[in-house]
Amino acid sequence: MDVNEPGGAGREAPRTWLGTAPVDLEGRAAEMLPPLAQHLPGVFTGTVQSLVNWARSNSLWYMTFGIACCAIEMMATGGPKYDFDRFGMVPRASPRQSDLMIVAGTVTEKMAPRVKQLYEQMSEPRWVLALGGCASNGGPYHEGYNVVDGVDKIVPVDIYVPGCPPRPEALLHGIMLLQEKILRLQGPGAAEHGAPAAAAR
Repeated sequence: MDVNEPGGAGREAPRTWLGTAPVDLEGRAAEMLPPLAQHLPGVFTGTVQSLVNWARSNSLWYMTFGIACCAIEMMATGGPKYDFDRFGMVPRASPRQSDLMIVAGTVTEKMAPRVKQLYEQMSEPRWVLALGGCASNGGPYHEGYNVVDGVDKIVPVDIYVPGCPPRPEALLHGIMLLQEKILRLQGPGAAEHGAPAAAAR
């Protein structure tokens, strides 16, 4: 009987999510799952480590640590056009509140002890991203008398982002590679750079 005909029920029977055929669900409300649970599998499996890795990868707090011209690119990435915040990136002025050091610029011999000291003050687990050619291998100042040929001579580096200067898109790609690396961590000791460094292309 059509619900719009005279003598019809006056309303349409509720439909299930699984099919298009109308099914009368009155009196079976206790059997119904909440709307969100209807679209999810019945059992969630995983480890606490994977949950912690997921939380860490999506809440990276980076130190506001710009040494040279690549810092302008880092600032542009944090601006409204590229929006670091959508990745859970929060700038922090203190190394004790940071878990990511973005080395943005040329590291000189005079600056190297300060870089190492800031790295040692960061809370664990901590990660390092070398931004640009100067931080990766000295760049145009390679083998200069006062330039460190790569920040990896001082601190362990997780991700290298090449370019002089690299565009904000390259930095975002490096951050996504770092997030993937964090998601793969296994065990408590793996946070200290167990996997080889990756290069953003």
